[in-house]
Amino acid sequence: MTFTIEPIKPTAAQSGVDFGAMIHDLDLETLSDHDFKKLEEAVYTYQVVVVRNQSHLQPKTQYEVTKRFDPEVDLYGHGKQHRAKESVIARDLSPLPDVPQVQLLGNGVVKNYQGIEERKLTHPDHRVFHHTPLSEEDIANGKTRFYRWHMDAALYKLNLPKVTSLFGFKNPEPRRQTVVYDDGTGHTLDVQLGTTAFISGQHAFEILPPDLKELAFRTQVKYAPHPYLWMSKAKSNSTGLGMVSEGKELTRDELPPIEEDAIKIYPMLWKNPVTNKIHLQVHPAAVEDLIIDGKPVGDLKKVRELLYKIQRPAINPENVYAHEWKDGDLVFFHNRGVLHSVVGSLKETDIRIFQQCNMASASEPIPVTEEDFAPYRLQKTAA
Repeated sequence: MTFTIEPIKPTAAQSGVDFGAMIHDLDLETLSDHDFKKLEEAVYTYQVVVVRNQSHLQPKTQYEVTKRFDPEVDLYGHGKQHRAKESVIARDLSPLPDVPQVQLLGNGVVKNYQGIEERKLTHPDHRVFHHTPLSEEDIANGKTRFYRWHMDAALYKLNLPKVTSLFGFKNPEPRRQTVVYDDGTGHTLDVQLGTTAFISGQHAFEILPPDLKELAFRTQVKYAPHPYLWMSKAKSNSTGLGMVSEGKELTRDELPPIEEDAIKIYPMLWKNPVTNKIHLQVHPAAVEDLIIDGKPVGDLKKVRELLYKIQRPAINPENVYAHEWKDGDLVFFHNRGVLHSVVGSLKETDIRIFQQCNMASASEPIPVTEEDFAPYRLQKTAA
């Protein structure tokens, strides 16, 4: 008997959430080839797929199922680059001893868990990453922020993973928090403590006006070498989308040796391998330059302002799916089709135990062709 896919039913406030699905009747420990093919198609079709009731799942199974989305590869999505102590992601992840492709993350002191005797985990906190953080009073009153909108990706040497799996073994006692954007819009979003927020790259593209669609099609994105070291002294915007330009990025002389052919340059628009839909996919914090019609912009502040203009509408509250975790949820998401963000201000007593798994891909994202883009160019002409 195969499993049932239930598309997520958005609330009236989620008018832009046209992605996501739930599965309640699948055991990933006994996943057949037939059911995996159906699951794979669902992940690329719905972008975010929640498989409930997986508390018995073993790390080895999480790794094996995730690897099936890209069988030729076996290296964790960041390789070993995230372990450099100055990296902005070094503090958030640690590999499980027996299955190093699976990373332990969460909050609080964890004891006797999957070969780990004791480890203190720290939930990413916007106060260490945002330029202008919330006050302690605001946090005490239940306000919080999106930490950092991103794709899971090294963005140097390695191609970004196709699919990430995120397993919520244990969640803190539930309480509500309010995400505040603090960017002059007045935007807020009610969320569960410790939610993971997602936005669709397909929707991000589709809501762009015709001129910005056209610009996105003509633009390549150049990522910084060693990006998580490069940005390590810089700070984020209050929305978690992109960085404040203060000239604090590390210079090339301050970075480890750079291999020029390891620097990643991707199109701004990528094609979904199953639906053939166009996705706008940019990790804004790591971008060093934009190349428009073959010519670099060459001004980081202007690059960030343009990217923010293009990407900011996509994180409007109505476009965000903030997943309400239950213990035993395993979420597969199309890492080349969505952006996501950690959310929440957790106390030391809030215990959260999660496992993340993804593998750097052997292949690059699928670029959008002239033929793919033609309907949008005709739409502009008709207007």
